Order: sequence, then structure tokens, then C-alpha cells
Amino acid sequence: MMNAVQPIAKAQSASARTGFIGRIRQRLTHLLPSALIYTVILIGIIAVMKYAGGPVDYVGPDNDDGMRLVEVRDFLDGQGWFDLMQYRLGLGEGTLMHWSRLIDLPIAALIRFFGLFLGHDAAEAAALVIWPLSLVFPAMLAMGLAGQRVGGLAGMHLSFCFAGMAIYTGNRFAPGAIDHHNVQFALVATMTAMLFDEKQRAWNYAVAGAAAALAIAIGAETTPFVATYCLVVALLWVWEGEPFAAATKAFGLSLAVTVSIFFFATVPPQHYSAVTCDNLSLGFYSLATIGGGLLLASAVFASRFSRSLRFTVLAAVGAAIFGSALVIAPQCLRNPLADLDPMLVELWLRNVSEAQSILALSRTDPVSIGAFYAPGLLAIAVCIFRSAQGDRVQVHLVLLALLSVSWVVALVQVRGAVFSNLLSILPLALLIIDVRRMSNGDSENAAAALVYIVAVLASVPPVWAVGGALVEMQIDKKNAADTDNLSCSSKQALAPLGDLPAGLVSAPSEMGVPILRYTANRVLSAPYHRNQGGMLTEMHVGLAEPQEAEAFLRGAGVTVLAFCPNDLQTSKIARLKPDGLYGQLGKGNIPAYLDPLPKAADSGAQFFRYRMTPK
Repeated sequence: MMNAVQPIAKAQSASARTGFIGRIRQRLTHLLPSALIYTVILIGIIAVMKYAGGPVDYVGPDNDDGMRLVEVRDFLDGQGWFDLMQYRLGLGEGTLMHWSRLIDLPIAALIRFFGLFLGHDAAEAAALVIWPLSLVFPAMLAMGLAGQRVGGLAGMHLSFCFAGMAIYTGNRFAPGAIDHHNVQFALVATMTAMLFDEKQRAWNYAVAGAAAALAIAIGAETTPFVATYCLVVALLWVWEGEPFAAATKAFGLSLAVTVSIFFFATVPPQHYSAVTCDNLSLGFYSLATIGGGLLLASAVFASRFSRSLRFTVLAAVGAAIFGSALVIAPQCLRNPLADLDPMLVELWLRNVSEAQSILALSRTDPVSIGAFYAPGLLAIAVCIFRSAQGDRVQVHLVLLALLSVSWVVALVQVRGAVFSNLLSILPLALLIIDVRRMSNGDSENAAAALVYIVAVLASVPPVWAVGGALVEMQIDKKNAADTDNLSCSSKQALAPLGDLPAGLVSAPSEMGVPILRYTANRVLSAPYHRNQGGMLTEMHVGLAEPQEAEAFLRGAGVTVLAFCPNDLQTSKIARLKPDGLYGQLGKGNIPAYLDPLPKAADSGAQFFRYRMTPK
């Protein structure tokens, strides 16, 4: 390991007295100063690229960013800590959201703080800039620590560089990105770093247990990773026994206690017995506490057993957890979206890019497959090969387990690729270090130099993305045509709603969040799986023939209908049912019960006031 980092150390020693540059190089040999320097540079690049083109919206482009802001505004306006209802979304009394107040709280606190000396909009903008950028440092620090622990100084710097590229290109740490995915990124990086402490100090695993609990509390996306992480810790205990007992006890206790704190701090008492599979509820809480408690007990009472007996104990623990899952939350052993109405799957879910499988992606966006899957697959192959060669077997086997699960999850839903690409940094960094050492040892070997260059480039998802973009550009040149890209969801496009009393708007799901953000109206539809009734009603409005569509509008209490011919879902509905309301509106056939409102300039949306006709 020292041979791999020696050239960097020598360069530092030779330049230690060369003034400012020398002092910077000296600081770059230590984790914390290095993390600060890389973070400052990365934040500077993100800010410059975000605002270089002039004024932009201070909310991120993702619907979830806008909905998070709506949720935070409701919280600041007095909606209760335990009350997660979105009263302006869907049918009846609204939609119970599955998000956590643990993310709302710091954003709301920042808005209140900046509101002490800024106007409302400026305070919101400042908070939405600061929050995601403030998460860059913990994410970078964790990845730098992980790289340092597995690869020394060179591993640390490679991890900083690759993590920086992942953060920049992933766009989840950019100003305005206030969804919880950036927090999950930092938590996964933290948990990974804690695994590779050579001294196996208990505090590392206490931190990992708390991070695992927080990951579960803020979003179910990380549940497969957390479950695998718990299994890895348990298997390390089985293999090592007494020397690993303190770490195992710290992890189990921390997980059980911390998830209990988050459960009682965020779940209302009337929902203690409810089991939901898309957020922290009795299901995930009970399994985490049972698992953490049994792991703690195993480490306390069975660490001095033989390895075979420890394995037997772990098998019993696994059987107990699985049995508990079958009794308490059997529905959570399958896809939480499995109960979606087939119409929603066909007309909505298949169009959600982050929820697509690799098969769907191969049809809709094949050129991006390399960026999502190639680094993870390469890292898995490296872990398998180097483990078989006896090279740092434990490190590569641990990474193989975490990587494989994340990569398989990404095959089902592409959103999981962010974690597999993140974890791929470590084994690929080790590979690059060793290839670099071989290349430096034989400067005349062009093949070694080429392998080094290829290894570096293949380790970076943006390189695969650039390659795919070049292919896509060649394809698009043949199909280039003028298209109408007028927005249906900008503040200007929604201006006609401001001249009307607040009511219920039937609009495509992609317009739902902007309507909630910019107006006081309620909306039938927004792209959230718990709002099945509202989304289905809006789809039936578009699919039904005009006379039948009025019955849906009347029954739901709609006051305004929004029509956006450029919306993907709307155009699909119009093609599927040309005689339906959306198909007829696209042809300019407006039923008598719809009064067109003046259309905003440069807007793709047309709004109609619904005038209830006598029965």
C-alpha cells in the first residue's frame, strides 16, 4: 500500500517549503483539510455552472423538490409535526404523504433564519441554496475517509475526485435540490466508510447504526442496502468472533435505539400499529429493532463460541427476523408499488424515468445504460477477480456484497444506480492505484499506461454518459425537427389560475406540483403513488368521451380543467382514445360545459372553467 502512495508523499516533501502551494499540498495529506478544500472547489463549480446562464428558479427541476417545498410551507404555516396529509392533493380530504419531517425540519429552520433579515421569497431561495450545498461536505468527507481506509493517501484523493464527479453530475446537491436523495447519498457513504476501520473501533459501528436508522427513517429506497449492511456486519462477527464483538454490539444497540427514537419522534401515536412499506412504520421499525436487538444479544452471549456455532446462532437470528416479517409485515417482502392499478402502471409509472427497469430503459433511453450500469458491473467483476486472487479479500468481499445488492436493485429501478456507482468508487480506486504503480514501475510499457488510462476512464459514469450522448447526437441529427417546447408548468403558464377563486384543478400529474406551489388551488393529480384515486380520476377524465367525462368532473368537484397537449401522459391518452376528452380537445373540439380562459403568453397550457350543466 505504501508503494502506491509514495510518489505523492515525495512530491509533498520536496515542495513543503515552496510557499502557498506547498502549504496546500501539505494539507492535502490529511483527511479533514483535504475534504474542506475539495468541498470548496466543488461547491464553487456547482454554483458557477448553476448560475452562469443568468437567473434560474431557486427550486430544483424535479417534482419532488417542488413538493418538498410545498410540504415545508405547510409546516411553517402551522400544519402539525405528525400531520403529513397533503390536503390540497387528490380526492376527498387529501393524500397522506410518505415523506419524513426529518428533512422538512432543517429546511424550515433555514427559511425562518433567513426570514429574520430577508423577504419571504429571498429567505426561501437562500435556504434552498444552502441546504443541498451544506450536504456536500459530509458526503465528501465520508467518501474520502472510506478511500483512505482502503487505499491510503492515493485512495483518499481518488475517492474525493470520483465522488466529486458523482455529486456534480448527479445534480442532487445543486441549489434547489431539497429532496432526500442527497441525504441518502451522504448516509450510504458514511455507513460504507465505517466498515473499513482496521482497528474495528466500536464508535465507527455506532455511527453506522445511527446512519442506517436515519436512512430508514427518511426514505425506503435505502432499505435493501441497510439490510445487506446488517448482514455484512453479522457475517463479520461470525467470522471474527470475540475481536469483533464490541463493534457488533455497538452497531446492534445503535441501530435499535436510534430507529426507536426516530419512530416515536416522527410517527403519530394513532399510526403506531399501521404497517406501510414506503416509509418508517411498524413494519420497518419492528424488523430493525428485532434485528439490532438479536445481533446485540448474539455478540454479548455467543462471541466466544466456535465459528460454526456462531453461524448457527446467526441462522437462528435470520430465521427469527424472517418469521417476524411474515407475521408483522408480509406485504413489505415484495415491491411496494406492486398494488398500483394497471392503468397507472401503463400511463404513469412506465414514464417515470427513475422508476424504470433496465429493460424499459433499453427501449426509452438506451444510450444512458452505460452511465447507470457499467461502473457498477466493472466494480463487481473487479471484486470477484481480486477476491479470487487473494488480494485484500475481506475488503473486496464486503464491497462485493454491498455493490451486488445495489446493482441488482438498479436493474429493477434505475434510481438505485446512484448507490451502485457510489460504491464502485472504492474497488475501482484500488484497481487504479495498482495499475498506476505498475505503469510507473515500467515507464516503457505502453500497454500498462493504456490500461491505466482505460481503467480511469471506465471508472467514471460521466464518461459513459458522454459516449452515449455522442451516439444520441448522431441519431438525433437524422430526426431533428422543430418541436413546441412551451411550458405548461411555469409560473407564467399558470398565471390564468390566479384570476380565479381557489378550487379543484384537474390537470396532468406533471402539472400538479407546480399548481400547488404557485397557487392556492387543490389538484386532482400529482405523481405520487399514494394518490391513486386522484390520478385515476384525472386519467378517466381524459379517456372518457366528453359527455361521460363531465360525470367525472362533476363527481370530483372539479372547477378548472387544464389541458397540455405537450404533456407525455396527455398525448398518450389522446392517442389511446381519440374520441376521449383529451383527444377531442387536441382537435379543437370543446364541449359546451368548458369555458376557455385567456391563455398566457408563451404557454403550452390551456385552462377551461368547468360550468356544471343541469342534470
